[in-house]
Amino acid sequence: MPFAPSLPVMLRTEDGVRIDAVHTPSRAGTTGVGIVVAHGFTGSWRERTARRIVHVLSGYGGVVAFDFRGHGHSGGESTVGDLEILDVDAAVRHARVIGYDKVAVLGFSMGAAVAVRHAALKRGIEAVVAVSGPARWYYRGTKPMRQVHWAIEQPIGRWAARVAKRTRIASGQWDPIPMPPHEAAGLITPTPLLVVHGDADSFFPLEHAHQLYDGAREPKQLWIEPGYGHAESAATPELIRRIGKWISSNLS
Repeated sequence: MPFAPSLPVMLRTEDGVRIDAVHTPSRAGTTGVGIVVAHGFTGSWRERTARRIVHVLSGYGGVVAFDFRGHGHSGGESTVGDLEILDVDAAVRHARVIGYDKVAVLGFSMGAAVAVRHAALKRGIEAVVAVSGPARWYYRGTKPMRQVHWAIEQPIGRWAARVAKRTRIASGQWDPIPMPPHEAAGLITPTPLLVVHGDADSFFPLEHAHQLYDGAREPKQLWIEPGYGHAESAATPELIRRIGKWISSNLS
C-alpha cells in the first residue's frame, strides 16, 4: 500500500540550523490537529519504518516529521537530546503556520526525551507522547546503551556513526548538563502526557518509564506494552493507531 502523499519542507531553528522535514496532510479531514514526530538517535523521517508510522498517524491529523540536527539531510551536529528541543520547536512553529491550531508532539527514544523537555521548557503544545524514552541521562545498564555511549564519546565511534548512520555527533561534554526528562516531566502540566514503554525494551528497562511517569503530574497515562521492544522499529500499526486515538481524544 502506498504511503500518504507528503510535501518536503525546509525549516530553520532559533539558532540557525537547517532542518529537513516533511508535511503529510491529514487523510481523515481533521484539519485542525497537527502531530509532530521526533525520531530516535541515528533515525530519520526518510526511513521506511518512520514513513509507515507517519502514514498511520495521518489518519488522525496532519503530520510534520523531521530529521534532528546532525541526522540525515539536516544541518548541524547532534547534541543527543540537548539543543534538539529547538528542532522540535521549529517543527511545532511550522505546524502552527500551516494551520494546525492544536499540536501534539510524539517522540521515540531520544526523541521522547526531547519531546518531554520541549513540552516543559518551550511549552505551547496541547499533548506530548514519549515512546521508549529514557528518564535520565548517562544510562549504561544495557549492552545497546553501552554501544550508544561508545558512539557518542569516542572519536572512532562518532566516525562510525557518521559513515554507517549518516549521524554527525558533536564532540565534547554537555555544559551545562540538560535537565533530565524525569524532572522535566514535572513541569509539563497541564499538558497531558502519555508514556509508552515495552517490557521487552533492550535499551531502557521499565524503570525508566515508571520514573518518567512518577515525575509527571496529572493529566498523565502510562502504557506498558507486553512484548514491545524499542522505539520505531518495534512499533506496530495497531500501537500507532492507539496513540493516534489518544492524541485525537486529547486534542478534540
